[in-house]
Amino acid sequence: MADSSPPPGLPPYIIVFGPSANCTLDLCPLEYSVYRYRPSLPANIVFIVLYALALLVHAYLGFRWKQIWFMVCVILGCLVEIVGYIGRIIMHGNPFLFAGFMTQIVFITSGPIFYTAAIYITLSKAISHFSPSLSRFPPRLYYWIFIPADVICLVLQAAGGALSTVSSGSNQTGIDLAFAGLILQVIVIFIFCFLFADHMIRFFRQSSPSSSKGGAGHIEASANIRPQRMNIFLGGLAASILLILARCVFRCYELREGYSGETMSEEGLFIGLEGVLIVVAVFALCFGHPGLVFDKNQGAVVEGVVEREKADHSSSSIAGNQA
Repeated sequence: MADSSPPPGLPPYIIVFGPSANCTLDLCPLEYSVYRYRPSLPANIVFIVLYALALLVHAYLGFRWKQIWFMVCVILGCLVEIVGYIGRIIMHGNPFLFAGFMTQIVFITSGPIFYTAAIYITLSKAISHFSPSLSRFPPRLYYWIFIPADVICLVLQAAGGALSTVSSGSNQTGIDLAFAGLILQVIVIFIFCFLFADHMIRFFRQSSPSSSKGGAGHIEASANIRPQRMNIFLGGLAASILLILARCVFRCYELREGYSGETMSEEGLFIGLEGVLIVVAVFALCFGHPGLVFDKNQGAVVEGVVEREKADHSSSSIAGNQA
């Protein structure tokens, strides 16, 4: 964990880490700061711009396709990330400023939780339409299990950050809580990926022309979906969740030694395995957007399913009247 006591050679009144830190670059060498580097100003500005752009794109898509819940989750994630990178810009000005450090560590760490919530709900709804009979358990359980688990991850990470704040960053319990939240997030995402992959493998096997059970009309709500659109949707979601999983593994590795670990001082790793991975994941959700395959009323899949259901209903009514 980080130490707030003055390093050798500095006056005893100097505090290098914590809410009462009074170090500046004029008073203390940069290597005494928690990261031992000044966060890159250009890189953090670029990330803020990209998240702002992603926010606008998802707002447009959300209102256009009326996928409000998905839009709200992604926008909240983008806002949280923006606040976190503002914290890093503050640290560029003063790497010893504890408020900047805690802002970025809490917000950037917890931001992807909102994206996974959007993915869990979207894929739960997708399974409900893409042959729910193939699911090993009711599709609603996907968000009744994974969304609460997501909330627990968020609470653990936020509580860890709060304890670190009130203890000047020296409370190992706070670090352990944040670490536990990240570990739980990795486990939850991994289990989710396994279950969804299992369902989609079963789905594509059953819907293939060579399958004895395949053919038109066998897979519920799938007959009129354009294959290209379906592939884009599933590919975008898969890319996003796998990128988030890779990032969470990195953050667990980074935090395993606390705030004073060697990995914490590698800005290149942070930019590549946190910043880039999550930005790409957010834009991948533009392609994994539920609006690609669901109608604006959250009901049947687009490309004619609604019309097909209406036609079936009309045919049944006519047959009933004739009888």
